[in-house]
Amino acid sequence: MAQTVTECLSAGTDSVTLINSINTDASAVLMCDGLTQAEINEMVQRNVDHLSAILLYAPVDASDDTPDIAGAASGLKSTHVAAVTTGTDYIAAN
Repeated sequence: MAQTVTECLSAGTDSVTLINSINTDASAVLMCDGLTQAEINEMVQRNVDHLSAILLYAPVDASDDTPDIAGAASGLKSTHVAAVTTGTDYIAAN
């Protein structure tokens, strides 16, 4: 059974939460206790990469049951797109 767009985007919710928490929440520092800034940046990059991959999902032809996230309405994926930008900006600043 193929996943839906909503199910695929839900799979990226943890990445959105992690990126936004590290960027804005001082308590997220506790989650990163003992990590160097380079290691935190690597963690953020892995999550940016994960979201970027999800956002590119699209069927290759009519018989492909891959959900069309790339072609989905921007409102469905706006938090994911924003988290990619936030994570990229965070890495550049740190």
